[in-house]
Amino acid sequence: MSRVAAPTGAKTRLMSEMKALRKEKWINFEDDEQESILKWRFGLMVINSDSPFNGGYFKAEMTFSDEYPYQPPKFRFLIPITHPNIYPDGQLCISILHKPGEDMMSGEEASERWSPLQGAESVLRSVLLLLDDPEINSPANVDAGVMYRDARPEYLKRAADTVERSKKDVPAGFDMPSSFEAAPPPKQENDDDFWAASDEEEFDFGGSDTGEDDEEEMDDFEEGEDEEDEDDEDDDEDRRH
Repeated sequence: MSRVAAPTGAKTRLMSEMKALRKEKWINFEDDEQESILKWRFGLMVINSDSPFNGGYFKAEMTFSDEYPYQPPKFRFLIPITHPNIYPDGQLCISILHKPGEDMMSGEEASERWSPLQGAESVLRSVLLLLDDPEINSPANVDAGVMYRDARPEYLKRAADTVERSKKDVPAGFDMPSSFEAAPPPKQENDDDFWAASDEEEFDFGGSDTGEDDEEEMDDFEEGEDEEDEDDEDDDEDRRH
């Protein structure tokens, strides 16, 4: 794909990616039709009992350039979140959103940064992981990083408050998932009528069938016994004479 064809290619790829993401439970596109395929708005859900942000419904947006996927998208939350890797304006400090190639200044390797092999879903899953497990060595929000490190109970309280505020953004009639795992199929109960019927029937579990062949074999066996009896009587008669 040439760079000249990138604008059309970007939109085609983004339409395909959005179609796949609409099937996921952890993201909700509130509008059936987005204003522009280059700008997404959605709710990102955290359903992880181990996460400080468990139960949150966080409105966010992603914007893409005509050079996508050669250049990374931009991401930002539309609700204030106290987190070591989130700037006050909602943007993130995360490697996957940085331009392709190694960065000697930051020490980031090319494999950690954006590449055309990545996609919108890769970014969103990385964001969810970052919410659960922040990187405090190079924080975007220094105060949040210190709080996370030295005052964890306060950090957890801030996160819980943010989750409660976020629930006000849940669309009317939308059911927040309690789990991302598919529900197991219902357990099939024993059918008493089936077992009752089976008591009245005879089942063949692979034994030989009975029929005319068996009757013929039994007749041959009985005839053989009669002939042996007759021979024994003749022998006894000969010995008497």
